Amino acid sequence: MTKVLVVDDQVLIRAGLAALLRAAPGIEVVGEASDGAEAIDLAAKLRPELILMDIRMPGVSGVVATERILAAADGTPPRIVVLTTFDLDEYVYAALRAGASGFLLKEIGPQRLLAAIDGVMAGDMLFAPSVTRRLIETYVAASNAPCGEVPPDLEALTGRELQVLRLVGKGLANHEIAETLVVTESTVKTHFNRALAKLHLSSRAQAVVLAYETGLVTPGRRS
Repeated sequence: MTKVLVVDDQVLIRAGLAALLRAAPGIEVVGEASDGAEAIDLAAKLRPELILMDIRMPGVSGVVATERILAAADGTPPRIVVLTTFDLDEYVYAALRAGASGFLLKEIGPQRLLAAIDGVMAGDMLFAPSVTRRLIETYVAASNAPCGEVPPDLEALTGRELQVLRLVGKGLANHEIAETLVVTESTVKTHFNRALAKLHLSSRAQAVVLAYETGLVTPGRRS
């Protein structure tokens, strides 16, 4: 059973998501939160494996809640999927940068939502890589300097780990990276997981953001 926490300040949306998930096999809704502050508190108490996080809420936003939950996580951090109305949203970019595993539009249908949950729990980055890349490019290109903390030092990575990170940044899936580098998919996963650990990153989407912000991948270029 995947333990899920649902966070949304609109009671009808929150109740609808919770009801849908409770009816789905393999999912246990362990709690509901009406704002970011409550989400932080419940995440610490209930230890969900997945959090559906509304991005724009009064008081503590979904971005701040994401940062604090992941920073305070003891052991394996929860996967956080942010919910938004617009895909090109600076709040979504900030949440991905903070470590969210991906984002979903609130208009998503029930079957796609359940499939997305399965995907993110398997380690996939939500939404098509092209959409996530377009979002990231939009906000990286809008500013010459990364927002927030200085990106981690890429010199900690080996040459192969750097190659894998660059290809992840370009939106390639693990099997595509394996074909490009002529290695096995398990080897790609090993290099990527080591890169995440060295750079203190918690998600594939966060790695894509870092690849752009450090100049490892250039906005607008595909080669």
